[in-house]
Amino acid sequence: MTRLKPRSSAFWLTAVAATVAVATLSVGAQTTPQAAVTAAYAKFKDLKEGKNADYIPALAKVNPNLFGIVLVTTDGKVYTAGDISTEVSIQSVSKVFTMAQVIQEQGLDSIEKRIGVDATGARFNSIIAIEAVRTVVGNGTPEMNALVNPGAITATSMVRGATPDAVWAKIIGIHNDFAGRQLKVLQDVYKSESDSNQRNQAIGALMYAYGYIKEKPQQAVDLYTRQCSIGVNAKDLATMAATLAAMGKNPVTQKQVLDPAKVPGVLAVMATAGLYDDSGKWLYHTGLPAKSGVGGGLIAVSPGKFGIAVVSPPLDDAGNSVRGQRAITEISNALGGNPYVAPR
Repeated sequence: MTRLKPRSSAFWLTAVAATVAVATLSVGAQTTPQAAVTAAYAKFKDLKEGKNADYIPALAKVNPNLFGIVLVTTDGKVYTAGDISTEVSIQSVSKVFTMAQVIQEQGLDSIEKRIGVDATGARFNSIIAIEAVRTVVGNGTPEMNALVNPGAITATSMVRGATPDAVWAKIIGIHNDFAGRQLKVLQDVYKSESDSNQRNQAIGALMYAYGYIKEKPQQAVDLYTRQCSIGVNAKDLATMAATLAAMGKNPVTQKQVLDPAKVPGVLAVMATAGLYDDSGKWLYHTGLPAKSGVGGGLIAVSPGKFGIAVVSPPLDDAGNSVRGQRAITEISNALGGNPYVAPR
C-alpha cells in the first residue's frame, strides 16, 4: 500500500476555495429577502428575553430595546429593518477580522499551529480551559481557537508591526475594509473595559507564560481591548459578513479584502466556535458560520449568498444575542441559507 503524505490545512482549504462557486440567492416563491427581514423584525421586536452584559459597565447602559437587522447579498443588495444606524461596540465579533488579518499576513497554518482551531467547550473567557487544553507550543497542535479570549488575545499579539500604533493601523484597517467605511473606537467603552479587564490581563499573562504570546502581553491585551471597543452598526456588520460570503470581496466597495483561499479557514472556525459553548447547537439548527459579541452584535454567513447581522444587546446565558439568534434563524430558513441543504 502506498502511504500518502499528510497535507497541510493550507492545502486542503485552498482546494476547497478553488471549488467554491458563488451561488445566487435562492428565494422561495412565497418570500423575498426584504419580506423575510421585515417579518423577522416584526416577529421578534417585542421579545423580552435575555439581558445586557454587565461585567463591562458601559454595556449595561446600552438601550436593551435597540434592534436592527441587515442582510447584504454577495452582489451588494441591502435589505434592512429596524435601527440600522445606532452603533454598539463590536466586542468579540472583532475576533474574526483580527484572525483574518493574521491569516492574510502569515498563512492558514499560522493560527492552527500557534493557537489551534478546535472548540474548547468552555466559556469564552475561561482560564481553566487554558490549563485543560494547553500543549507545549511547537510540540503538537494546541487545542484552542482564535474566537475565545485566550486565543483572540494571542491572535492580536501575532499581528505584525514595529510599534503598537503600527499594529493598531493594521487591525483597524482590516475592520474598515470589511465594513466599507472608516470605523472609530467608542472611547467610553474602551475606558470602561480597560478599567475592568483584570481577567483578560490574567489570561494574557498566562498565555505569555505558556509561550503562546511571545512578548509584551500587556500590549496585546490593550490592543485587544481597543479592537473590542470599535463602534459598528447593523449595516457595518452585515457588510462585513457579506464580504466573507463573497469570498473576501466587499460587495459594496468591490475591494478584495481577503485572499479567497483564506476565507474557508475563517468560516470553519466561525462554524465550530463562533457562538462559544452554544456553537454546536447553532450550527445544528442553521448550518451558518457565525460570530457573536457581548455588545449585542451577531453576524452569520451563507457562503456565496449573503451575510446577515443583527444588533440587539440582550444576551442569553451563553453570551449570545437572543433576538439575533431567533431573527437570523428565521430569515435563513425562509431564504434557504443553510449551506448543508442541497437545492431542490
